[in-house]
Amino acid sequence: MSKLPKNQARPIIQEFADEINSVKIEISNDKPIPFRDDKNQNKIRPGYKIPIELLRFRKDNGRISSDVLTWEISKGKLEEATDFGQGKLKRFLELKDPEPTNELINSLYKEGQDEKAIITVDGFLINGNRRKMALEKLLEKYPGNEKFKYLEVVILPGPGDPEPLPTLLEIEQLENRLQLQRKGIAEYYNFDKALSIKRKIDLGMTLEEQLADDANYYNLPPKELKSKIAKFIDNYLKPLECIDKYLNYLKRPGHYNTVSEGRGDNKGRWQAFLDYHNLVYKKLLNEKQRIKLGIQEDEIGQIENIAFKIIRKRDLEGLKKAHQIMRDIPKLISNPKSKKELFKLVAIDFDLPQDEIINEEGKPIDEKMKDIIWGSKYKNDIEWCVKTAYDILEQKKEIDTPLDLLKMASDKLNHSALDIKKIEIGRIKDALNLTRMIQSRANEIESLLFDLRKKKFIKKPLKKK
Repeated sequence: MSKLPKNQARPIIQEFADEINSVKIEISNDKPIPFRDDKNQNKIRPGYKIPIELLRFRKDNGRISSDVLTWEISKGKLEEATDFGQGKLKRFLELKDPEPTNELINSLYKEGQDEKAIITVDGFLINGNRRKMALEKLLEKYPGNEKFKYLEVVILPGPGDPEPLPTLLEIEQLENRLQLQRKGIAEYYNFDKALSIKRKIDLGMTLEEQLADDANYYNLPPKELKSKIAKFIDNYLKPLECIDKYLNYLKRPGHYNTVSEGRGDNKGRWQAFLDYHNLVYKKLLNEKQRIKLGIQEDEIGQIENIAFKIIRKRDLEGLKKAHQIMRDIPKLISNPKSKKELFKLVAIDFDLPQDEIINEEGKPIDEKMKDIIWGSKYKNDIEWCVKTAYDILEQKKEIDTPLDLLKMASDKLNHSALDIKKIEIGRIKDALNLTRMIQSRANEIESLLFDLRKKKFIKKPLKKK
């Protein structure tokens, strides 16, 4: 998404605005909304009752970011002003977090509306998307019940008002502030939250600006704030970068619904990418960590290839879940023999032959079905390699053979990162002492090996009968 000018007004559909203006019913409102400087000035905007059929879902709702992006990448722009577009957005919302939605339906039935939604002047919901959907379901069940026919709202400025129209950036800021309030509102699934954060950045709202509305980041000392922001990036934006790389591996950029459809998706892979980034990928990028794990720089791509294949398979029979395997990858690859088993996965192709991705009608199958077919095809290979790697690790925890230990020592001494020229002048003495200790121990081991070889060649006398 290209960055847009911060002062670009959100387009208004005048026909929709006129229809809402002709039927709106003013009601009391005693709370400012988190728009512009309303709260600081204690500016109270009027409240209104609007028939729910005139209100429209907004496709830039962060809760359904992954669904909308996937649709638009694969099938073209989703027009939110059309009946078709509204039907799709409603379906995305229905499938997202069904349990909190059912709780909202029950709450609206028993207690009614206790908070006003916020809409653009032409009826697109900034928040309250789920409330509209819940009221529609209640009205289907209880037709004619007046309290389910209207949504209580505050309307943002429109044409002809003394204030300027809200800009696209202000809409994003408002959604951000509403989400961070978290007062009984269903929080966004972390994957959709990451995509929503990225969309706001693309529109020109920096991460620091987004977090400024969060009480958890307010008035912190600079050092602590920097640390918290870094952690936030690691928990949202960096896993999203890994997902984008994964989708590029599969030649399906933007197909986010093949990664996860929401909090209730038991086939979702968000947690696996979160653990992959924080517990594997960060170590691959850290030279000291790579040396500790015995990883060459040119092996980084191979390890990522292996991790992505395990995540794609996801369900490994008789083994841990994909995200748990991600947590174990550092210790699996630090053992030369279990690492060798995992590296066999590199030979598996990410792509399927053309004849396996065409259905009976000669049309391409969808991306999710490709994952199922691919997972079934390589099930035995992936599970065997991962299981064998774990078995080796379990058997070798405390019983690495002397030859294994010598091989690991040799690998580290010959590692490409062991550049003597990089040692600081003040630590050369320490390096010399370590070198002498290594030489001394090497000479001692060599002497012991020569003695052992001599003894092996001496034949034992036969026992007398």
